[in-house]
Amino acid sequence: MRNVLILKNESLNKYNSWRVGGSADTLFTPKNLEDLKNFLKQEKYLKPLTFIGLGSNILVRDGGIRGTVIVMHAALNEIQLSDDGVYAEAGNTCAKIAKTLAKEHYVGAEFFAGIPGTIGGALAMNAGCYGSETWNYVARVNMIDQAGNLITRSKSEFLISYREVVKPKINEWFVGAWFNFKKDLAADPESKIKEYLNHRKNTQPLNWPTAGSTFRNPKDTFAAKLIEECGLKGFRVGNAEVSDKHANFIINLGEASAKDIEDIIEHIEAEVFKRKGIKLEREVKILGDFLN
Repeated sequence: MRNVLILKNESLNKYNSWRVGGSADTLFTPKNLEDLKNFLKQEKYLKPLTFIGLGSNILVRDGGIRGTVIVMHAALNEIQLSDDGVYAEAGNTCAKIAKTLAKEHYVGAEFFAGIPGTIGGALAMNAGCYGSETWNYVARVNMIDQAGNLITRSKSEFLISYREVVKPKINEWFVGAWFNFKKDLAADPESKIKEYLNHRKNTQPLNWPTAGSTFRNPKDTFAAKLIEECGLKGFRVGNAEVSDKHANFIINLGEASAKDIEDIIEHIEAEVFKRKGIKLEREVKILGDFLN
């Protein structure tokens, strides 16, 4: 294999926003899309593959992740702007896309400022906020398979719903997307972003390690409202706690384990179902193995 930096038994707590979790058997961060293609074409990596971005919507268990973890954040960061729309690679942060497009007077992408992840992650889960969702604006996407082949797919090839995207093939991953954001010189998208960021600052516990919203909102209500009504704000296991500021956020107080957080998730699910008769669905994705 060519000169590629592969980290072995690399702790994943610095690769996710909860700052918890065990190690990856091997970890690879590509320099760019060509680097990723070449790495996969060699087919000498440990399987299975797990792709992550900022790790802002995952809980990595304390036993870590088997196989190879590929970190896309900051690696695939190309952005192309045209009159027909926008192409953004999967490693770009949503915040960067929002700000870059606003400066160039593109409208529609302002909501990305409120999503603390990458474009790849937003595509994978149909991330959204402030009344907009990622796939509302997708025209087509670029995927890569485990042999390093690039595949362009249309929006119609995916099953898209609230916070869920079903891919036509499980062993393909997002590397970029074409969005139909358009220019509007009369609009003021930067002011809208400031408004969104102020709202986020005032309502979310941004000073603590979290993974954003833990649960999806059930139909016609909010997960945070249900959790708060069940008296679970401040509920604590070990060094993890349900935020007093926003009940759908679980915060790491400093030395939490992934098990602390998962225990809280399971307790919330049980209490909300017992008291409200509603089965909460997780928005965060739990990865890896339990310790021992």
